Amino acid sequence: MENNKEIEVPDFIEHQYLGFNKFNLFIRMVIAIAGFGAYFAGLDQKNETNILFLIVGIAALSISIFLFFVLHIKTEIKGEYLVISGFWGARIIKVDLDNIKNCERIRYSRFLFNRPVYNLHVRGKVKFFTHGNWAVEITDNQGLKYRIGSQKSEQLFQILKNKLNS
Repeated sequence: MENNKEIEVPDFIEHQYLGFNKFNLFIRMVIAIAGFGAYFAGLDQKNETNILFLIVGIAALSISIFLFFVLHIKTEIKGEYLVISGFWGARIIKVDLDNIKNCERIRYSRFLFNRPVYNLHVRGKVKFFTHGNWAVEITDNQGLKYRIGSQKSEQLFQILKNKLNS
């Protein structure tokens, strides 16, 4: 028996991982450096609590390495839908491309460090961001804006633009 189901291949797919976020990576590295610095600064003293600083530094580095493999956002364009799924039990966001009236590529934020967000509703915008500097902002017919941070923002923008024009 052959199964003749068609497998739908997405037009666009991107995975963004939590470990690459500059804001959290910076904090974890400061904690690790402070832990190692305090450990090595206290080596000349005969104090057993210095080992705790070493453990904190190793734990911060271990967590940082682990987060490079934790998926935060998966962005896909399947047929006539933009599908954004988050990690673990996060709700899947499905945007019908037929209801989109505008699409533009913009700078995500003017700040150097941005927190990772998923489905954050702020001032009429729904934000999705893990890392990067650029985003694609789409506006639906009701005026709601979706700002999607992406490492492949140019490719995402071109595919969305082509879908909207056809």
